[in-house]
Amino acid sequence: MKLVGYMLKKFFGIFFGSILFFVLILSLTDLFINLWNYISRGVTMSQVGLIMLYYIPKTVSFSVPIAVLFATSYMLSDLYAKNELLAIFASGISLLRFTVPLLFVAVAMSFGLFFFEDLLVVPTYAKKSQLQQQALHREKSLNNDKIVIMSEEGNVIYKADYYDNKLERLYTLYVLFRNEDKSFSNLIYADNAVWSVDHWELSNAVEYKKTENGIEKIDVEKELVSRLTEKPEIFRNNTISVQEVGTKEAKEYIEHLDRAGLPSAEEKSEYYKKFSFPFVVFIVVFLAIGLSGKTRKNVLIISLALCIGAVVLFYVTQMMTMLMAKFGTIPPIAGAWSPVIMFVIVSIILLRYAKT
Repeated sequence: MKLVGYMLKKFFGIFFGSILFFVLILSLTDLFINLWNYISRGVTMSQVGLIMLYYIPKTVSFSVPIAVLFATSYMLSDLYAKNELLAIFASGISLLRFTVPLLFVAVAMSFGLFFFEDLLVVPTYAKKSQLQQQALHREKSLNNDKIVIMSEEGNVIYKADYYDNKLERLYTLYVLFRNEDKSFSNLIYADNAVWSVDHWELSNAVEYKKTENGIEKIDVEKELVSRLTEKPEIFRNNTISVQEVGTKEAKEYIEHLDRAGLPSAEEKSEYYKKFSFPFVVFIVVFLAIGLSGKTRKNVLIISLALCIGAVVLFYVTQMMTMLMAKFGTIPPIAGAWSPVIMFVIVSIILLRYAKT
């Protein structure tokens, strides 16, 4: 237990120091990129400070994987350089057995990073983007016009002249209902429609239905109105980015795409990535254990170089698999998870031939 406590104490000391360093670098980079825009728009120091504050959780999310990799690699290389690991190996404790507690910590941090990303990073980064747009006078109206939305795999089609985001109201709304063979079934027209909890409430609505005698005007059927459940967010002048919303919103958006019969491979791969990406923490610890002890000289430089190389290689691999998933070459779930599985295998091989 003393060995475990000693190892974790060294690890977390380097880890938290690395986090602070990388957060500072990323925050300053974002500041310098936008500095001229802030000055030209007369943005106050308090506004800039608030924008940077909301950006901190995002920088922490970016920093955690590389900080974990650096902390693990440097700690183990330092123990090798000081011959402390040789004493541990001589006592009959293997490298894997010695580092198992660190792997458990990495798994716990992976789950923690997922919830941190979903519950804190997503809303704070959205707030940061909103404040930045307001400060730079780049606000984009979410009102929309000339809208056509498909639902239920194309069996329900909405057409509206205008959507008011503040009031959550559609104006001059036509809703076309089609049979399974995509032939015309019913048409509902309403002067406007307002969102109410889980459906659209129609004003001055009339319905036209195809019968044996042709198209007839009838009373609006409640059964059809109950199918008008597409949420207001779908009608906004804003394309939802799965990367910038939480898992719940992302899932709802993908379900909407599936109902509309629209392509969703890219969105699904990004959705699965939300679950796979946090496990990069476990991967980098595994990699660092396998790469440790390669040199006893220039420990800091070599550790940093190995960190950067491993992280870049992982991100490049992930970028390639995500592109393949986007174009349908591989399933979306494979695009998100295959780099994780691939690097776990590489880590096992490296650990098999590590000095012990």
